[in-house]
Amino acid sequence: MTDLISRLGQALLMATGMFWQTGWSLVLGFAISGVLQAVVPADKVRDALGRGGPKQIALASLAGAASSSCSYASAAIMRTLFRKGAAFVASLAFLFASTNLVLELGIVLYLLLGWQFAAAEWLGGVVLIAVMSLLVRLTLPRRLVEEARGHPEQGGGHEHRSMTVEGGTWAERLRSPDTAVRVAQNFAMDWRMLWKDLAAGFLIGGLLAAFVPQTVWQTLFLDNAPEWQRVSAGVLIGPLVAVLSFVCSIGNVPLAAVLWAGGASFGGVIAFLFADLIILPLLDVYRRYFGWRTALYMAVVFYASMVVSTLIVDRSFSALGIVPEQAPDMARRVTHFAFNYTFWLNLVALALAVWLFVLNRRHPMKHG
Repeated sequence: MTDLISRLGQALLMATGMFWQTGWSLVLGFAISGVLQAVVPADKVRDALGRGGPKQIALASLAGAASSSCSYASAAIMRTLFRKGAAFVASLAFLFASTNLVLELGIVLYLLLGWQFAAAEWLGGVVLIAVMSLLVRLTLPRRLVEEARGHPEQGGGHEHRSMTVEGGTWAERLRSPDTAVRVAQNFAMDWRMLWKDLAAGFLIGGLLAAFVPQTVWQTLFLDNAPEWQRVSAGVLIGPLVAVLSFVCSIGNVPLAAVLWAGGASFGGVIAFLFADLIILPLLDVYRRYFGWRTALYMAVVFYASMVVSTLIVDRSFSALGIVPEQAPDMARRVTHFAFNYTFWLNLVALALAVWLFVLNRRHPMKHG
């Protein structure tokens, strides 16, 4: 009993430490995302994505990188884009970018895992979109698109009603007096959608670090096997671990940190991070939006894209000699509390978050 209580204490300390190390970056990332959502008109983006060419895919990727990082909200936006006439491949590019190329994700990865993982996530996200687009072009049946576009939706999901400032150029909208209100509304909406995933990610990460021995991860990812076996096992198993974790978006970064500290390969951790779009709850969302055949097609294409992209990223980083050393002392590092730059950044971030929440409360978003 004493050992159980001690381990639970370690898990809570680990979860708190990971949140402490990344809290300011989350506030900064959501604030910047709120600004971009306020000045980038969604209607113009949607109207520009009717074709599935390289230009439309690039535009969709940029729009996704500037949007909310919540996987459920991104799926809802992707559904709206597709139903309003955007090409299927461009809609999927938006979905991939919004969960792999957003600023806050890269910052959190940098803080918990180092610059190599942040670079691998951002560069790999571009590779992921390119591979997915090629697979869709080669395999997508036309009748499946028609079936998905006309499928009657079953149930709701996470909605994302982004508020954009009306009229003028983006610079004029940025200077508009309404912009601060819109930013606050988008900021508060993103937090409402994401706080459960974030809390679950930190808590599960803490529990795994405290209760799962490193030998489990080392065995699962073939830590002592030859390199080609470790790489193959990592890129194939990493996404499957993510599917069963039920944690998506930024919430899976703490779990990735635990996997890395426990002995998972570099490629295995990257594959795990890529796979937040195929967790079981999201697969059910795709089924409700587009039907089970389209959901199954998306799951297979997504998984194949993640495996191929991870292999490319892993081999590229290995060839360049920039794969980081594993960090078994991660628990000690993230649970170190001091009056350093993290403390002051968190203090500033807290003040910014309070101001935005108060502004949102004074000007509640109208749904109509």
